[in-house]
Amino acid sequence: MQPTSLKKGYVSLVEQACAGVPGFRDSYQQFHQKAVIEQSSSSFVENYGRNAATLALHFGVSPEHLAAEEINAYLYRLATNDMYGESYFKFTVYGMRYWFRLFDMNYKALRMPVIKEKNTLPTVLSKEECRELFHAPRMFKHTIMLTLAYSGGLRLNELRHLKIADVDFDRMMIHIKQGKGNKDRYVVLSKVMKQALQQYYAECQPQVYVFNGETVGEVVGERTIQNAIKEALRKTNIQKTVTMHTLRHSYATHLLEDGVDLITIKNLLGHGDIRTTMIYLHVAQFPTGRKVHSPLDSLYGRL
Repeated sequence: MQPTSLKKGYVSLVEQACAGVPGFRDSYQQFHQKAVIEQSSSSFVENYGRNAATLALHFGVSPEHLAAEEINAYLYRLATNDMYGESYFKFTVYGMRYWFRLFDMNYKALRMPVIKEKNTLPTVLSKEECRELFHAPRMFKHTIMLTLAYSGGLRLNELRHLKIADVDFDRMMIHIKQGKGNKDRYVVLSKVMKQALQQYYAECQPQVYVFNGETVGEVVGERTIQNAIKEALRKTNIQKTVTMHTLRHSYATHLLEDGVDLITIKNLLGHGDIRTTMIYLHVAQFPTGRKVHSPLDSLYGRL
């Protein structure tokens, strides 16, 4: 498999590793073949391929040749450096487990640290904060990015890979293809979003993908979208820690507050397990259709 040449992104890292690290090209080919045979998602191939290439470039050897001490030192660096987030650390661990098992090194995979799931609640924006955020971008394209992600509860990679043909103006539906877990689903196209998208199409003339990258017809980069929301946030008074995924959390929570049932929200989000969706019961203000209040107020009457 010869990686496609792009100016930025994970592919260039893979190209660098294939060209500069002895043995990595053959190892990457095995990884890519196995991922394709297992029908893994494109985001899986991107994330794990980029992860392996980063390690290969850092150590100068293909990851399967690394000693346990080297891996532990690398993971310690990730865990103690503020430059790397928790998700990056997790992806490194998950990626290395997959890589070692690919090369029949289960003993190394088993020595990777266990990722402990934290019982934390998602950050959710209020509807007022969403309006403030959506009015902040200086570029119309960035406004459409943020509002479309929120309006359909799209994951970052689903937004990136959304094609013009996937948006059905007649049926008022958006077809999310090969989302997380390689699952398709439909979400409702907002009436407001339809008008905004039609204006965006007329002004920006995208081709193939709703949001083109640097080259027309290519998918937009993750960092472009992440920078768009960071830039918009700087122009608001929002103090919460907000990422693109926060918009998805906000979408689900606002639907619940608007009275949409949990099963419908589960299907709209593409969750495989209702327990994943149930987390929004803990953050919604109207989990049962009535505003949450202190029982002290009902005991003595509202002031």
